[in-house]
Amino acid sequence: MIEVPSSRIHDAGALPAALATLLIAGVSMPMSSPAHAAGDAGERGLEIARQMKERDRGFGNSTATLKMVLIDAGGGEALRELRTKALEGRDDGDKLLAIFEAPADVRGTVFLSHTHAERADDQWLYLPALKRVKRIAPASKSSPFMGSEFSYEDLASVEVEKYTYAYRGDELYEDEARFLLERVPVDAESGYSRQRVWVDKARYVPLKIEYFDRRGEKVKTLALRDYRQYLGRYWRAHEARMENHQSGKRTILRWDDIRFRQGLGEQDFLPASMARAR
Repeated sequence: MIEVPSSRIHDAGALPAALATLLIAGVSMPMSSPAHAAGDAGERGLEIARQMKERDRGFGNSTATLKMVLIDAGGGEALRELRTKALEGRDDGDKLLAIFEAPADVRGTVFLSHTHAERADDQWLYLPALKRVKRIAPASKSSPFMGSEFSYEDLASVEVEKYTYAYRGDELYEDEARFLLERVPVDAESGYSRQRVWVDKARYVPLKIEYFDRRGEKVKTLALRDYRQYLGRYWRAHEARMENHQSGKRTILRWDDIRFRQGLGEQDFLPASMARAR
């Protein structure tokens, strides 16, 4: 799912002191084979990804208000206002409903996403001018969402099974050591060849994501900021900044009034009820 000044998250872990001591002392260490090293990186990457998902498990459902700021290459801005609803998946991916409230030309537009862990996501868009629900084809998920720098693919919940992983070591980000995780989409229709994710070591939340297109070129960078904790456990970013390096455009998302366990159920996330969504 998707969500002012940034806040840094502390308590990052220290580098392994024992390894440093051995190297300084000149103690020889057995060399790992490339295959073994790749296997270790994959196992560690998968472990980090599973921990990220596990720490967010059990939130149930949530609502929020959202402001979307579209910034063109010349610095011009356009503001859109939305309300969002999210439902945690029990045996599959999460569900998201986004209702546009302003400006007038997009008011009443509704987006619905059903993320799936092991098959293509289901996504729909209700267009009030046409009074009909349009299904987003899987081949179109790399298209921009409502003129923003976020694609339809970016709006799906992150499920562990949707990627293969590799841990690329620790790397400094905002003056602290972070896990650097590389993940490759399993879906051949993904708009990305790979993603690099900087993960906070204390809270296992993403802080920065670099997206590479199918040609292997870096196309976008997402920065997630202003994390706040809810119900003593769940961390949510209150700001997300997506920069498109190829177009020079940016999109900023700012969440507010996030509320959990609002009594939402499957009936609130049906394509047939999108025209009546409130």
